[in-house]
Amino acid sequence: MPRPTHRAPALPIGLAAAALLAVALPAAASKVYQWKDANGVTHYADSPPPGQKVTDRTLDPRAPVAPAKPVVNADCSNARSNLTILKGSGPVGLDADRDGKHERELTPAERAERTARAEEAVKTYCEGGPVMPAR
Repeated sequence: MPRPTHRAPALPIGLAAAALLAVALPAAASKVYQWKDANGVTHYADSPPPGQKVTDRTLDPRAPVAPAKPVVNADCSNARSNLTILKGSGPVGLDADRDGKHERELTPAERAERTARAEEAVKTYCEGGPVMPAR
């Protein structure tokens, strides 16, 4: 009669992977060195440079990341700026030959047409449409 063999129960693969991950996570945090050069430029590296005063920083990949600042869209900024000027009460000059000198003021019809174009540009280049700055 064959002898029964006793085997230790095997861990489920998912449980084994989770245990391995739990052990490896603390090692994932890494040390980074920060210093400023002679020109005042800040540098970061994983090893300290010779002869530099460094600041140790430990980066934890589990730490929450601050949300990124929105990127400034130049087309959007210009469109909103133009719209603000055109909707304002002051005169708007026309520089036909682009020499920096105003030849004349826009007529009410020209101003209305350019305001409509500026509103379309805001819709095109800016998320959420026109947002007029507080005065």
